[in-house]
Amino acid sequence: MLRKVEDRAPRVVTAQPHGPAAAITRRAADRLRAGHLWVYRSDIESLVPPIGATEIQPGALITVMDSRGIPLGTGLYSAASQIAVRIVSNEAALPRTAYLEQLRERVLAALALRDEVAPESMEDDACRLIFSEADNLPGIVADRYNDLVILQLLTQGTAQDDVRNLLTEVLRDRLRPNIHPDTGGITLWERPDPKIRELEQLAHPAPGPLHPPHHQDTTETPQLTTIFTINGLRFHFDAGSGQKTGAFLDQRLNYAAAARYATGSALDICTYQGGFALHMAQNCRQVTGVDASLSALEVADRNRELNPDLQAQIEWLEADAFELLREYESTGQQYDTIVLDPPAFAKSKRAAEGAMRGYKELNLRAIKMLRPGGTLITCSCSHHVPLQEFTEVVSSAASDAGRRVQLLETRGAPPDHPAILTLPETSYLKCLITRVG
Repeated sequence: MLRKVEDRAPRVVTAQPHGPAAAITRRAADRLRAGHLWVYRSDIESLVPPIGATEIQPGALITVMDSRGIPLGTGLYSAASQIAVRIVSNEAALPRTAYLEQLRERVLAALALRDEVAPESMEDDACRLIFSEADNLPGIVADRYNDLVILQLLTQGTAQDDVRNLLTEVLRDRLRPNIHPDTGGITLWERPDPKIRELEQLAHPAPGPLHPPHHQDTTETPQLTTIFTINGLRFHFDAGSGQKTGAFLDQRLNYAAAARYATGSALDICTYQGGFALHMAQNCRQVTGVDASLSALEVADRNRELNPDLQAQIEWLEADAFELLREYESTGQQYDTIVLDPPAFAKSKRAAEGAMRGYKELNLRAIKMLRPGGTLITCSCSHHVPLQEFTEVVSSAASDAGRRVQLLETRGAPPDHPAILTLPETSYLKCLITRVG
């Protein structure tokens, strides 16, 4: 969602009493009035520094106004990202004290929502606690894995000590009573995304946890690993490795759906740490999980060992997805169930066309490899590829393959990853479950 700053820079005008502020284009103002929350750098016509200054400080709260000077709200300013402002309030000139008060209220509301839509149980003790703009908390993400909570502060306005301290206090106090009282509470780590940290020009966080469990001796090595449970299956988690915050919790309910549909022999393309593969192993006789990362497959195998009751024969294969599917198709390999869960092909709008070609090839080859009556579960996490376009790509692949494909379910992220209807970028995950005739 973050891109490097383009060469074109907004014009800086003389400081005025209502600064710091940004005047934006009419098109951008209309977008904000319709409920969008981002101002791109190319949307800004001029920047207004505060009195006594010649520039706006990175991470500052600034008023956003249209070209006529009518205020539209307050946002967090980034001097580095192509998303220059993320709106946090409809109120203009919001002081930082008021922003922090709202932040506390919104974090509590986000946690209350998770109690409602993803309550902790013996079957599940992992979920997303805070989801940035979707929880009206731009630049903040928090995920829970059993007794570990991983926090990401993704913007210049949120990667600051006042925000960090407030979040630590609320999460520590709010999450203390958990399902495993003998663990002594949660351990809270800040784990920045390296790419976003570079784009936002953020310093690396201080070493050590933001909050250790209350029983931990100060001489002990801080806890970085745990075992968490989703849909009754157990998985390893390591806060020091892996992608995103360490696992793909947004596929949690899609894993369970795949388990219901999967039969016979199954192929899981881009299995990562075995999420889909291990769930399908509950009902299949044979499952092959494929990934280009050997380290991810090693974790997948450790996850298999955590679930000894799985009856399927499971194998892991290190391979490039495109090369493997070409080889399998040419040799006539057949499966009853295939899952396609590739990483985001479209990191930007300009990459969307190439992404569509990649999705088309993967789905075409998978459809050809399915036995009659087989199940294809195909996913996209590229927010630059909308659901309609992704569905059209799968439809085109079915047509080219000469197969009749029935759409059984259209799925997305679970309710702990809510989407904002006026911010399409939050509806990033697509999962189509189909039957191939």
